Amino acid sequence: MSSVRFILASKSAARREVLTNAGVAFDVQVAGVDEDALKVPGVDPRQLAIDLAKAKALAVSAQHPDAVVLGADQTLAFDGGLISKAPDLEQAKARLSSMRGRPHQLHSGVALARGGEILWADADTADMRVRDFSDAFLDAYIAHEGEELLHCVGSYRLEGMGSQLFDKVDGDYFTVLGMPLWLVLDKLRAFGVLPV
Repeated sequence: MSSVRFILASKSAARREVLTNAGVAFDVQVAGVDEDALKVPGVDPRQLAIDLAKAKALAVSAQHPDAVVLGADQTLAFDGGLISKAPDLEQAKARLSSMRGRPHQLHSGVALARGGEILWADADTADMRVRDFSDAFLDAYIAHEGEELLHCVGSYRLEGMGSQLFDKVDGDYFTVLGMPLWLVLDKLRAFGVLPV
């Protein structure tokens, strides 16, 4: 095993689970960056995902300069705009209703930092199409998932009942979960966190 300390700068349970299931040893430290400061009008959603990931990686790297730190974030582009996490279940329901039968893009940005400098950053995109679900299904979904939906940028968790919201997904499953795993594992090997 590597002697390089690896830190995930994210509070996402899905990202922790993806790395754990891949056999990656890591610590967790939430970055606590002001995400809204980076969400300026007209920003490119894919680039914003990368910028948010960089900000998180750098914030934690400044506190742990000897560690390799992974920042990660997601953005959702829908109907020409940027979607943020819903503040309450009523807005989550309205958002999902507006997405019914329509496509959107989910961008998962990642960045590695060490010693207060970015080593690498990239993003992967999944093209998602929400099916034309019934109001009864939407009510059942909201009731089943509850407050967990407020932690997800699209108000859905593909790893749960949210899989029933879609009729088509073009892209990597791990990218939808918020961790473009193949990109990350390759770079963790390159920077000595994982064996080659």
